[in-house]
Amino acid sequence: MEPFFTEHFGNPSSSQHAYSRFAREQLDQAAWQIAKLLSVESSEIIFTSGATEAINLGIKGCFDAYKQRGKHIVSVKTEHKAVLDCLEYLEKRGAEISWLDCDENGEIDLDQLQDFIRTDTIIVCLMWGNNETGAVHPVREIGEICAEFGVLLFSDATQAIGKRMVLPKENNVTVLALSGHKFYGPKGIGALYFSSGNPRIKISPLIHGGGQQMGIRGGTVNLPGAVGLGKAAELAIIGMEGESSKLLQLKEQFQTGLKAKIKDLRVISETVNRLPHISNVSFRGVSSSELVEKMSPELAVSNASSCTAGRGRKSHVLKAMNLDREWRDGAVRFSFGKYTTADEVDRAVDIVSKWVAHLNNINSPL
Repeated sequence: MEPFFTEHFGNPSSSQHAYSRFAREQLDQAAWQIAKLLSVESSEIIFTSGATEAINLGIKGCFDAYKQRGKHIVSVKTEHKAVLDCLEYLEKRGAEISWLDCDENGEIDLDQLQDFIRTDTIIVCLMWGNNETGAVHPVREIGEICAEFGVLLFSDATQAIGKRMVLPKENNVTVLALSGHKFYGPKGIGALYFSSGNPRIKISPLIHGGGQQMGIRGGTVNLPGAVGLGKAAELAIIGMEGESSKLLQLKEQFQTGLKAKIKDLRVISETVNRLPHISNVSFRGVSSSELVEKMSPELAVSNASSCTAGRGRKSHVLKAMNLDREWRDGAVRFSFGKYTTADEVDRAVDIVSKWVAHLNNINSPL
């Protein structure tokens, strides 16, 4: 990315001189790298400022483009707040939202999904993998249902990208959002994939001006960010299989270590298909807010997604899963990265068990 801050200042939206043509070549290269990661066409990639903008563009843009056909949307309340807030916004503007039920593992009922789809249903919004529990939806089966009924399938794949193969075309996902910083790209850059054939998806722009990116997203593209996102996609392809295996081993090491030292805990969504890098663990009788605060000098963890924790909110995901209050109140989200070591995991187990024991002693009746 560095040369695009210090040497190459061309605008990729122009084509009138060599500087801008070079910039355009680099932008096209970045789109190709992302497309290769997803096994799609580079012409199906729109650069955004991150997953939140991609989610807004994908959901609002599709709703606006297809609202003459219908205004019904199907989703579930374990989605990321960016999706839920989009749906709340659209509901105030005439959309009708049907909310799927989910069980204590975060799993939905595919029969209910099929029953919910109507002649005026235009979009199903279901994420690839949950950002708080790691639970993965059966995307292939969901895609087959949507394809059968001719309904768009939007998926927030932010957490899954770089951790497992995310192939929208193979799974009939017609619109998909991602963010660079979730797989070691820069912050402030993301992308939206939209199917341009079989089916060809229409998206109305949220940002107008200049007609950049096929008129779908106006404004000069963040070229250094796009270059960084493309490189991160290239590196993800190379290292994904080995990294996912390593992350899964670290997660299992962490959970096994905690179970050996702490009697009353629960690993949320443990029995279902999960992403390899997320472990949401609840400690009975312990306040997760207190536990996170005690561990904060040594461990960077949270009791909700980073997008809501700063506002002092408890996890809407665990509430939607209808977990008992005591399990919701004691839940902490742990995650592991490509640079995490086995020794660090053992150290984390010691830190967590120490503070859980401390808080349990404080809360124990005399």
